[in-house]
Amino acid sequence: MDPTHQGPEEYGQGHDRSDDRRRPSREPNAADFGQPAPQQVRVVQLTVGDLLLTVNPVDGSEVETCPPGAEPEAPVRRTPAERADHERAGAPPVPPGPPAPQLPLLERQEERERLVGLLARGRSVRLTGQAGSGRTALLDAVAADCADLAPDGVVRLSGHRRTAADLLYGLFDAVHRAPLHRPDPEELLALVRTVGAVVVIDDLEIGGAALGELLEATPECAFLLGTAPDLTASGVEPHLEEVLLAGLGRAASLELLTKVVERPLTEDERNWAGDLWFESEGLPLRFVQAGSLLRQRDRLNTDPAPFDEYDYFEPRPGDAPPVPEAPTPETAEVPLPSLGEGAAPAVLLASRLSEAARETLRFTVALGGEVPHQAHLPALVGDTHADAALGELAGCGLLSPAGPRYRLAAGVLAQLEAGGYAESAATHARTAAQHYAWWVSHPSVTPQRAAAEADAIVAALGRLIPDAEAGQASAAVLLARSAAPALAAGLSWGAWEKALRAGQEAARIAGEVAEEAYFHHELGVLALCAGSLDRARTELETSISMRGALADRSGAVAGRRALALVADRSGGLEPPARSQAGDEMPAVRQDVHPGTPPAGFPAPPLLARQPVGEAPTVVAPHPAPAPKRGRGGAILGGARRNLAAAGVGALLIAVLGTVVTLGVTAGDSEEPGSRNVTTEQSSPEDSTDDGIPADEPDDGPAPDGGAPGNGAPVTPGSSGSATPATSGSPSPDPSSSNGSPPGTGEPSSGPPTDDPTSGGPSPSGKPTPPTKPPTTPPTTPPTTPPTETPTTPPTETPTEEPPGDPDTSSSASGPAESATATAETPAQSGDPTEAAA
Repeated sequence: MDPTHQGPEEYGQGHDRSDDRRRPSREPNAADFGQPAPQQVRVVQLTVGDLLLTVNPVDGSEVETCPPGAEPEAPVRRTPAERADHERAGAPPVPPGPPAPQLPLLERQEERERLVGLLARGRSVRLTGQAGSGRTALLDAVAADCADLAPDGVVRLSGHRRTAADLLYGLFDAVHRAPLHRPDPEELLALVRTVGAVVVIDDLEIGGAALGELLEATPECAFLLGTAPDLTASGVEPHLEEVLLAGLGRAASLELLTKVVERPLTEDERNWAGDLWFESEGLPLRFVQAGSLLRQRDRLNTDPAPFDEYDYFEPRPGDAPPVPEAPTPETAEVPLPSLGEGAAPAVLLASRLSEAARETLRFTVALGGEVPHQAHLPALVGDTHADAALGELAGCGLLSPAGPRYRLAAGVLAQLEAGGYAESAATHARTAAQHYAWWVSHPSVTPQRAAAEADAIVAALGRLIPDAEAGQASAAVLLARSAAPALAAGLSWGAWEKALRAGQEAARIAGEVAEEAYFHHELGVLALCAGSLDRARTELETSISMRGALADRSGAVAGRRALALVADRSGGLEPPARSQAGDEMPAVRQDVHPGTPPAGFPAPPLLARQPVGEAPTVVAPHPAPAPKRGRGGAILGGARRNLAAAGVGALLIAVLGTVVTLGVTAGDSEEPGSRNVTTEQSSPEDSTDDGIPADEPDDGPAPDGGAPGNGAPVTPGSSGSATPATSGSPSPDPSSSNGSPPGTGEPSSGPPTDDPTSGGPSPSGKPTPPTKPPTTPPTTPPTTPPTETPTTPPTETPTEEPPGDPDTSSSASGPAESATATAETPAQSGDPTEAAA
């Protein structure tokens, strides 16, 4: 065999080089151009408490109890050097281009010293200031002053769109090193309780009870919280030291403007800055943006050509905002901005930037103020130099740091939307979603990098779902489907849950049932890992039913495994039902036959409900024993007696049905002229019907459809006729059944009529089947007609028999002498059909 050929030669393919596969390259990173590379599936295993979570992007994540030997190592505290590296990794990127001027912290020394003093005594402080008041800059300065106060140093967190649980896990990750491990809530509380650090949280959005839980869970930490004054929190506010941050004075505002412009101000500029100070109440952000306007004005006055800050010409498209007319030696210089433009300068500042910067602003407006990372700007904008746009925007004061990212500064989003930057928001959001879906699925992108872009991904999903344009929901489904596994593997579970819920809603709108089932499955796994068993059961059952309808076998199997773990964690017991008396009753099994009483439940009563106004029929002469209590609940004392009576009644019905069947089959073989008539008027002498004879007087039909007379219910026999179930009435006098009443004669041999009192066909036109076989033919027919006519039709449908002469065949049961016992039945009991029914 050829050593360079991997196929067999004996099949005539040894010399065919056209289908030879390339040998694998020696370089692991070299591309194989001979065969297309298969799409790699990123499967990551995480430990969540005592659970092992396998993030599977294909069929859905799988969760199981952590097997022996696979337990994670205990979390280890980071060293000071590791904490510094972790903090640098979480800082926002430095914008490319020339460094921005370092602005001083003016008129904040008193607040700075007070904050440091409170934190040194272990007190938690809330710094309240308006957006744009320089709150972030003051927090940075205080954090630098408190670097050596606590054993675990200073931990910087972002509270933007973060819950209390997100902040606790962020604190744990900043102090401990635990790769691919997420502690459960109990373990997390035990770990953060021993953390001693100064925790600085900017842009906090929680308060009330949630903030109280955060402070209570970390008793060894001192918190410095930066919040806006309009934060409304529900619940009881925890006790915190309050420090209010006001605006700058007029002199400090002019000094800050001078630092931004990097030159002395003219008299007109000082007057214009004084008016701006009065209108903005001394907010430092307004003077940073006003200084950017003055710098742009200086550039336009110096060089009228529209060059950007990197000195290369930027061609302007036809739809770009107009640039102020460049001054010439014969004309005056560019005038100062108006007071309105100075108070809301975002549109004017953007109009003097490059096209890449303005396109970046359009994407940022479409994402709700979230700025994409500078590495994504060339692909989104379509310009290889678009990463420099971040430096332009940051230098103009249009951006503000938010954790590891940038966002639009306070008030800029509303100004840009009013300036027309939101007209194509849907198109830009869809482009961003398609780009992030491709990027997050690439094998080179780590889960940590995907988690750093979580805010932009969630913002893109939020923009696409409410839009009713065709294709927007499908783009959201694709993005959520691609990003959810990466966010889960990156331990950004707050963003993971938001992506799953957004994807589930988008899949429902788009009608993609398979993807909706996947999102329900992931939500169930997430709830199981978080300890919410009821929610996990609901989500998993929904996913299993949807996947079963789609014949997705592998997905349904993954869902059943997770559901079995939910049942195991919840004890495998359904919520107990309660009886009317308040005792707990066991859950009803669904696999029990409808006619069989479930285990642990009392047998159903054998008697029907008694008619109103009649005396109840006594079944047991002795009082029922006291109810016994067991593990399954209360069991009625008469259950065993009722079951025995039910068995006797069933046996009696079976015997009577067999006898009737034998009588009918035997009667068909007799001669037509026989005098043995099989009717309902005949009754055997040795009947064992518990004392309910056919000649007992009838009191009329029962109000609720029961048997007439004493109110005893009837049950259908095996032959189709209605027979009494039980009876408690005494036996009649034997003399009334052995003799013939006077005036009786032979039964009529004419054709049957439709009168129900004549023993012929029922009111529906069908003859009534016999219930008991006769022993001898009657000697005399009844002469007295029935006195009552049934008011209700029989409940059982009788067996059809052809109309004509009644069957005169002899009966197969009993001697011939016992037939005289039925002669007086029509006269005494009324309608025989009604009595049998």
